[in-house]
Amino acid sequence: MSWSWDFTLKILPQLLDAAKVTISATLVAFVISLAGGLLLTFGRRSKVKLLSMICYWFIEFVRSTPLLVQLFFIFYVAPDIGLKLSPFTAGVLGLGLHYSTYMSEVYRAGIEAVPRGQWEAATALNFSKVQMWKSVILPQAIRPIVPVLGNYGISMFKETPVLSVITVIELLGRAQIIGSTWFRYLEPITLVGVFFFIMSYVSSLLVRRLEMSLKLQQK
Repeated sequence: MSWSWDFTLKILPQLLDAAKVTISATLVAFVISLAGGLLLTFGRRSKVKLLSMICYWFIEFVRSTPLLVQLFFIFYVAPDIGLKLSPFTAGVLGLGLHYSTYMSEVYRAGIEAVPRGQWEAATALNFSKVQMWKSVILPQAIRPIVPVLGNYGISMFKETPVLSVITVIELLGRAQIIGSTWFRYLEPITLVGVFFFIMSYVSSLLVRRLEMSLKLQQK
């Protein structure tokens, strides 16, 4: 089968519309993972032993089970217990929660890397817990881990095709529909590959540039 530019131009608008779903899902899930990861980190560090253990086992369970199984549970099983979500909502929630467990470990590493003297200085200045975390600990903990968080965001973007299993029509899902409708897979699947490559590469350059900027600020 030879490449058809006429067919390519015909299906391009459909793929671009689906690309918006892919990007939206990535951005929403990324925000969920950032917030969820931070909450899990605080939970792990809690002096309330029960809360700490719950967060620990949640992280271990989610990281030890496939994302696909988690998505099936949220979309197909959760309605049986009264939690019915749209495909997009279920998809971004599942993706975000899955990656929040990885983000929490990154946050934990960043927090533990903050010199003990900074904790002691905040205590000596009589900072409240909120002031200490907001003004002293988190700024120093997050700055060096921003590149790692960005790389997880890129990985999340490349995971979005799995959302098609719960009927989210993202980029790859749309390409499959086009292929099965026209019995031509060469153009749609190739365009999907090109799109993911361009977006991932541009995102990696932005993360690298951000990393260099943060290094210059530290000097």
